[in-house]
Amino acid sequence: MSEQAQQSAQRTDDARQGGGEDTRDDGAVSQFVERFASQLVDAGMQRMSARVFACLLASDSGVLTSAELGERLQVSPAAVSGAIRYLSQVDMVSREREPGSRRDRYRVHSDQWYEALARRDNVLTRWEGTLREGVDSLGEDSPAGRRIAETLVFFEFLQTELTGLLQRWREHRDQLRADLDSADR
Repeated sequence: MSEQAQQSAQRTDDARQGGGEDTRDDGAVSQFVERFASQLVDAGMQRMSARVFACLLASDSGVLTSAELGERLQVSPAAVSGAIRYLSQVDMVSREREPGSRRDRYRVHSDQWYEALARRDNVLTRWEGTLREGVDSLGEDSPAGRRIAETLVFFEFLQTELTGLLQRWREHRDQLRADLDSADR
């Protein structure tokens, strides 16, 4: 799809959602999507999943169909499908039925980063249990046992800090939303 068609699709979606897209530079939005996707790839995310996620994030509605994603990213439906499968598995997007249609649409949520970090808490707990077993197996006084024990202490520290950090974020986020709501009135 040409950049002009991509820009038209962007404007159509955002107009449908009541966004103020008339003044938006579609080329700059496309550059943002690709730049942020590249940074997500550098951090370990699959390339197409990163592009789909960034595209959803950059749409005012936060909701696009597979066809709309394919048009904007100039990729095949199969590429979008694989990316959505991964993003759904890690709870970064959700699938929903388009009202009055059999088509699925995909939604990115405002709290996806919070949720992703909150789920890490469960991962850290599992890792801690395995690391404790490793320390027991290797012996606390062996070099490997000490190294594993330090890793365990790090994850315990991280989990404690993460719990407090997420609580502070919830309070901060709630205040931001309250401020935005009062400004809209």
